[in-house]
Amino acid sequence: MIELPANEAQATESTETLPQQRSRIISKVLSPAVKLWLRSQVEQVADLQLQIEGGDRQILSGYIPKVTLFTSRAIYQGLHLQQIKLIAENIRINLGQVIKGKPLRLLEPIRAQGELLLSEDDLNASLNSDLLISGLNEFCRMLLKTAGANSPTFPNQQIHWQKILVDGNQIHLKGSLVENNSPIVITTGVSVSDGNQLHLDNPQMQGNLGLNSPNLTSLTIDLGSDVDIQELTFSNGQLICRGSISVTSD
Repeated sequence: MIELPANEAQATESTETLPQQRSRIISKVLSPAVKLWLRSQVEQVADLQLQIEGGDRQILSGYIPKVTLFTSRAIYQGLHLQQIKLIAENIRINLGQVIKGKPLRLLEPIRAQGELLLSEDDLNASLNSDLLISGLNEFCRMLLKTAGANSPTFPNQQIHWQKILVDGNQIHLKGSLVENNSPIVITTGVSVSDGNQLHLDNPQMQGNLGLNSPNLTSLTIDLGSDVDIQELTFSNGQLICRGSISVTSD
């Protein structure tokens, strides 16, 4: 569970600077610009807390030593996210353009360290997300291809995903084929190695999917060099992910 200091947890929106003296640049220019940019990235957020650290000379040069962000009950591209905490350091931005009213942009990629918490309810509320649907369909295609299905290619939306259950370290996906309403159930363990190798352990598939050999030992998905997952835990119907990710400007 993500925990914040008492002064952060009590405020709905807070901006603090170190040292204690408040920087007018941060409070009047930078903080509103960052919050505006953050809110533009999500459809909804219940709680947004932001802490920016740095001196006036650093900020004026467009350099921010450290930013800590906490959000709860956010929705990003239809994905429901219960809690997120991110810490990023050595950030360079276009402050000169921000002062002139331009949108905030990152001038260099940054590495953000963070923690993400999702509940089983969040996962099911996200089943209308095109992003999640696309990921689940691709996941199903990979499983079918590896298992030796006769027709492994499923166009998007051909599978109607209905339920996600988290049970210990296993995930259960329930859905049906849109064409004939035939039920599909996928059960798999999940683990991570080397930070960006996602392993589906002993995945089991049930349903009329044209499988020649339905039994698989494992399937590995490369998440790319931008991702470094240090911990992935399933407990009490919740998914907790800790790690880092590279962030670039659009």
